[in-house]
Amino acid sequence: MDPRAESFLKLLRIMDELREQCPWDKKQTIDSIRHLTLEETYELSDAILAQNMQNIKKELGDILLHIVFYSRIASETNAFDIKDVMDSLCEKLIFRHPHIYGDVKVKNEEDVKQNWEQLKQKEKGGNTSVLSGVPNSMPALLKAYRIQEKARAVGFDWEEPAQVFEKVKEELQEFEQEVKAKNQSLAEKEFGDILFSLINYARFLNINPEDALEQTNRKFIKRFGYMEEKVKASGKAISDCKLEELDIYWNEAKHL
Repeated sequence: MDPRAESFLKLLRIMDELREQCPWDKKQTIDSIRHLTLEETYELSDAILAQNMQNIKKELGDILLHIVFYSRIASETNAFDIKDVMDSLCEKLIFRHPHIYGDVKVKNEEDVKQNWEQLKQKEKGGNTSVLSGVPNSMPALLKAYRIQEKARAVGFDWEEPAQVFEKVKEELQEFEQEVKAKNQSLAEKEFGDILFSLINYARFLNINPEDALEQTNRKFIKRFGYMEEKVKASGKAISDCKLEELDIYWNEAKHL
């Protein structure tokens, strides 16, 4: 037997034993472990950003456990089981890769992505919106990125990055006008338009805006931490320092 299959069967046996014998595992429902799945997903994201392969391996295992857990719970009411999950996935992958399992020809990655979105629509009978597959609960920045990708897959997109940048500048001007007019509600809407257009521009430059923003978040946290350490070493509280003093430490941190 393939060693991978042996390990997977071992995991399934352990899951069965836990579900039957462990008081905590026996009580869980699909609803009760949802928030834990979200937490594990963010932990995997952290491990990937840190490029920590050992933690990536560990967090992938945790997510795999959740997949097996959901499937075991569902099997108890004959809704589906882990075999159904894997069979459905295999069917979808084969259907959405006709350039591998069929006679469709593709020239590049962009062709593959466009085919993928078009085939998703076929799976749904063509009766749903192109954007219906974007989860409502997805964080707004990621949602904007996926909305734009899906629109591009059906041909609704700008042609050149320069066009998108002009849109960014246009949205900035409209935002500035509403700020000057002190129209809070319209300023908020225009600010949203700025973010959407910037995400669009990033996409044209092959920059993932989520990754870019997270890099900036981490950079800020690192520099702020350095500043806090310097203030602490001086015997002060950060709230007691003048901005000019904090700027000195901040500029030092920028050169680390």
